[in-house]
Amino acid sequence: MAFQDHFSAQASAYAQHRPTYPPALFDHLQRLVGSQAQVWEAACGSGQATVDLARRFAQVHATEPSATALAHAPPLQGVQYECAAAEQCALPARSVDLIVVAQALHWFDQPAFFAQCERVLRPDGVLAAWCYQDFEPPAAIAAACGEFRSRIDSYWPAERRLIDRAYADSPWPFSELQAPIFPLTALWDLNQLLGYLSSFSAVVRCGKATGSDPVCALADEFRAQWGDPAQRRRIRWPLHVHLRVNRV
Repeated sequence: MAFQDHFSAQASAYAQHRPTYPPALFDHLQRLVGSQAQVWEAACGSGQATVDLARRFAQVHATEPSATALAHAPPLQGVQYECAAAEQCALPARSVDLIVVAQALHWFDQPAFFAQCERVLRPDGVLAAWCYQDFEPPAAIAAACGEFRSRIDSYWPAERRLIDRAYADSPWPFSELQAPIFPLTALWDLNQLLGYLSSFSAVVRCGKATGSDPVCALADEFRAQWGDPAQRRRIRWPLHVHLRVNRV
């Protein structure tokens, strides 16, 4: 399965406007494996999760197949970046205590990636993978969001269905650990929201196919419904966290 690059074209928007993850999620991972754990983050993108991992763990090896995305990742103490696919991990066998995949597992050749997890994860190590589904729009912009979604729905890559299923059909290795519920929310102004919408893979595909950027086309409608563009509104995403432990 070749690397499917859906985000290099909008790497800047992705780096600036994607939501960050709940600190409680990373605190929980730290409690599971300890702060001295060796961490592999697969498909780190521009570092949305890497920043919080670096705050809690001594060593993080962050891999990402897109050089463009990596160029937007921040330099962090204890973090080693590598441009590499998750399915072709070069880490030694039994070398990591925690593997993290944030909003990326649906792009992987999952059997090949999980084979790498079985190779590099130490006994009692933890695999943590999560995804967030489509955001729940504030009532004020429900109509604009409905029109926006109708324009882009047919342009989602097929892998998007795996997020809709919250990875329920993934061929998980290891034993399941119960994951707490971690609310994912952000308090955003209108420009932050529009920037986030521009980072969607479906938006880029729609623009290429139709010659019209759906975010730009609907920007006035969003502005009319939002009101003062500086006003911040609460955005929420359903976040699904999968935890697995290597019991041997």
